[in-house]
Amino acid sequence: MTSPAAPGRRVPEAVHRRRWAILGVLMLSLLIVVLDNSILNVAIKTISTPAPTGLGATQSELEWAINSYTLVFAGLLFSAGLLGDRLGRKKVLVGGLVVFGIGSALAAFSGTPAELIGFRAVMGLGAAFVMPATLAVLMNVFERDEQPKAIGIWAGGVGLAIAIGPITGGLLLEHFWWGSVFLVNVPIVVLAIGLMLWLVLDSRDPAPGRIDPLGVVLSVTGLVLLVYGIIKGGQLADFGDPVVLGAIGGGLAVLAAFVIVEKRSDHPSIDMDHFRDKVFSAAIVAIALVFFALMGVTFFAVFYVQSVRGYSPLETGLLMIPLAAAQMVFAPRARLLVDRFGNKATTTAGLLLLAGMLAAFAALDADTPIWILEVIFFLMGAGMAHVMTPVSVVIMQALPREKAGSASALSNTFRQVGGALGIAVLGSVLSTAYRGSVRDELGVLPPGARHAAGESIEATLAVAERLG
Repeated sequence: MTSPAAPGRRVPEAVHRRRWAILGVLMLSLLIVVLDNSILNVAIKTISTPAPTGLGATQSELEWAINSYTLVFAGLLFSAGLLGDRLGRKKVLVGGLVVFGIGSALAAFSGTPAELIGFRAVMGLGAAFVMPATLAVLMNVFERDEQPKAIGIWAGGVGLAIAIGPITGGLLLEHFWWGSVFLVNVPIVVLAIGLMLWLVLDSRDPAPGRIDPLGVVLSVTGLVLLVYGIIKGGQLADFGDPVVLGAIGGGLAVLAAFVIVEKRSDHPSIDMDHFRDKVFSAAIVAIALVFFALMGVTFFAVFYVQSVRGYSPLETGLLMIPLAAAQMVFAPRARLLVDRFGNKATTTAGLLLLAGMLAAFAALDADTPIWILEVIFFLMGAGMAHVMTPVSVVIMQALPREKAGSASALSNTFRQVGGALGIAVLGSVLSTAYRGSVRDELGVLPPGARHAAGESIEATLAVAERLG
């Protein structure tokens, strides 16, 4: 039997006493989901290498290996949040971890890029049920006055995962085959499930909303078409191609239909009324922009560090530490700046710093001193920390505690959409710019090999290796 809450406290005493231990378990679950993409970032060059070392994946296949996970994740997050509110957040969180673990084991033994893309989608399905449940449980474990501090630590956990992922991935790739970067998830999943069953009490919304299957189908279809069009445009170096225009136009049309359906539905996946609040809308856009920058930059930074500068996967992981360290240091402390200067000033300064660092990447070349990259990574992480923590608090406290799963899902949906578009857009820009800059040099290749070789620096190196 649970002890009654203290006067003025909404959280039961037994839960309140173990709240920090529960936060640790939630961060372990979060760690797995975020770790997976950051580990994969240092492995993408290895996976692009021809068999037996890798799978010989092209740049567009690599983008889909990341985005199949991200799009399933983003498309199902809101329904997963509602299911958690309805069935119980602990049940949904444990179920998501089981699916994620199975998907990880299957991905580790993929024989082709297509299999890897498919199993990554299974992992995205599991992750969609894990991520919103972690924040929803947090909101039901901590009192309102402690929530900003807890969310700051939770956001710092994202930085920790970003730090551990590349280093872990680099160590694994030095000693094992590429599939080990997925197989490592399995023991962590088993540990997280054991601790979850032991420590965390279940919670649910006493008046949950109904699931919206049409909204889920429309959102996933629209996002997949949009991202496919952007990636295909970069692959062909022609955004005027009929297939590219059709996919992008079709994606935008389906997403517009999604918004209309959600406005008219009595049980929408996303309640559009939330966006009438300008502060809430600005917070959602800010978090999407942060992940647009993070996912896009880390995707192409790996090719720069490994293919252009010649560093190993482990060295690449170590070079990314400043990005993660800045988030770990500043995310829990960002609330101090918010207390002094307010949400608007803190978030604006973070976004301006982030924009400046994105612009700085354009100045990097093959001879840039590596410490400059480290400074850029550190300042980028600092900017992100001063956006993620305040906007997460704004979003989570905008809705009642009973709707914590829905609020968390809304926040994470826009994180993942921002991340998917970051990889697609920046990857396509990079591919188009690269093809344009090496067009004359590709003239020495046989006609059939020129297009493939122009997609990315890895594709050029693979074609050159095959031709001897």
